[in-house]
Amino acid sequence: MNPMPKRRFSDDPLFPFDIVHRDTKSPETELPDHLHDRYEIVYIHQGKGTFFIDQSFFEMRPGDLFVIPGNTIHRAFPDGVDRITSTAVFFAPPLLRQPALGDGYACMRIFEQARREHRYRLPGTPSAEIERLLDAIQKELRDQASGYRQAVLLELHRLLLALNRMTGPAARRDAEEEVKRVGPHWMQEMLRHIDRHPGGELSLSSLSERAAVTPAHFSRVFKQLTGMNVTAYVNAKRIAYAKEQLVASDDSVDVIATRSGYESLPHFHRMFKQLSGQTPAAFKRSRTMRADQARADRIQID
Repeated sequence: MNPMPKRRFSDDPLFPFDIVHRDTKSPETELPDHLHDRYEIVYIHQGKGTFFIDQSFFEMRPGDLFVIPGNTIHRAFPDGVDRITSTAVFFAPPLLRQPALGDGYACMRIFEQARREHRYRLPGTPSAEIERLLDAIQKELRDQASGYRQAVLLELHRLLLALNRMTGPAARRDAEEEVKRVGPHWMQEMLRHIDRHPGGELSLSSLSERAAVTPAHFSRVFKQLTGMNVTAYVNAKRIAYAKEQLVASDDSVDVIATRSGYESLPHFHRMFKQLSGQTPAAFKRSRTMRADQARADRIQID
């Protein structure tokens, strides 16, 4: 299996932030499927297309916003004629580390909600406020005046505040209604099945049997709709699940590997390193260090 291509980010550990500003895409230039730790905000300036995120397909239209938590499989399919122009913001959550101020607000709530409810799209109309914030971030990064990183961080907080205020009950209902029905019903069911059972039997033969279609047909339709082959998609879902387990539990790596659907520990290590750039142990250490630092910061502030 060919390794899943990974997006290249700036490697500054003190400022884990990137932006691709007002970029016009076509089916030929769109980046391939990817899985990364950065959290992502995508705003559609113009054009149309389809966005595959996690297990669902969404329309892309001017004014639409997508919030994508880290380690969420996604790929855009821009229209070949009405090309997409979009801005994408990428950041690591530790960049926004801050104490709770007692009013119940959490800037990362919108991402937690998206992951929990599988609703990644905020439908809307072109927003002058959102575009102003994105343009301001781009200008600060371009000019690099004194304090530009602090300015970017402030604008990012303003952007997240605006998005969180947009996600009331009505907006969530609209987002649910706007999920695009793409492909046959059995494909939708299989995507949900993989998401719910990442450690289960998910070979092409077992999935096609469950869907009551031939393996060749299953493979062809899956690739056509998601842009990925079945094996690459399943491995990405399993490694994303393993990352969650490594952070959330004290279980050993071999237990988590088995729970994630890998009978061979060397194969698990190989796939984890291939898709994340780290070994499972190194990943867990880095996340533990971040959590310890966050706790220390809170204690110091209190």
